[in-house]
Amino acid sequence: MAVYLSTALRQRLVEADDHRCAYCHTSQANSGSPMVVDHLLPLSKGGVTVFANLCFACYRCNLFKGSQVEAIDPLRGEMALLFHARRDRWGEHFTWDEAGLRILGLTPVGRATVAALNMNNDIILDARRNWIRLGWRPGAE
Repeated sequence: MAVYLSTALRQRLVEADDHRCAYCHTSQANSGSPMVVDHLLPLSKGGVTVFANLCFACYRCNLFKGSQVEAIDPLRGEMALLFHARRDRWGEHFTWDEAGLRILGLTPVGRATVAALNMNNDIILDARRNWIRLGWRPGAE
């Protein structure tokens, strides 16, 4: 569903997320398609269209997230909240593996988000391998 954003709100998101997915940090340039607006708390669960509840997401992360706000932490087997781009800091919940291919969850929030959003799926891993061959490094966009 397309969401109307004022020019000022869209600009604020651009400045906050820098044309990158707030979840997997894939840049818009690397994804090959525009970022979509994600409601951190989905409209279907009472979320509203305000900056504090919005982030940019790549199409794949947004598709896998759907209306989820929590998922199973695969390490503990317990429910955990998903990463909230306006409340949580990415580096506290995630890191990159040594090769710069896989996103690793450091906390229950990070692990649940990596699993629920399928952030290391085969397609994105192949893309990251290609980007690395071209000189890309995580966080270097």
